[in-house]
Amino acid sequence: MATTLSLPRLAIGRASLQQLTAVLEREVPAQTAALLREVGFAAGQAAYEGFVESVAARYGVETPQALDARYLGEAIGGFFREDGWGSLTAEPLAPGLLALDSPEWAEAEPRGAHVPSCHFSTGLLSDFFTRLGGYQAAVMEVECRSRGDARCRFLVSSPDLLTWLYEGMVAGTPYEALVARLRPA
Repeated sequence: MATTLSLPRLAIGRASLQQLTAVLEREVPAQTAALLREVGFAAGQAAYEGFVESVAARYGVETPQALDARYLGEAIGGFFREDGWGSLTAEPLAPGLLALDSPEWAEAEPRGAHVPSCHFSTGLLSDFFTRLGGYQAAVMEVECRSRGDARCRFLVSSPDLLTWLYEGMVAGTPYEALVARLRPA
């Protein structure tokens, strides 16, 4: 009878992530955000595999997709908290649009940034939710502790919907007003 050996996942610590960001900002400032997203996207598979193990151990189901939808937000929040990212809550904002909120997200470092700056996380979460949902998911951070906001808020949806939101924001409409347009009347 064959046995299966589950090896621990390799994790990147907060200090390592902050150092990676600092080096990229110093060496290739114009490419920092894109490079961090790309590296984060590559880390998404390991995060998702850890989530699968977490859900199996905690909820007794083989896959996250088998989990009752009522427990999905709890499962996601518990996994990322235990994985060292900080507390995280999931809230549906409109059909096909999920918000992930954290007042203590690990990547955020209050430093007076002008734009949301958790680029590694947007890549990681994009790959994670693509695997979880079985379709291409995109992630956009709209609030960030790095720029002085009280929380980090990530929006998860299809690439088309997030492009529409982004274009509306660039045109000067606050994301909250755009989200309100998506809610059923």
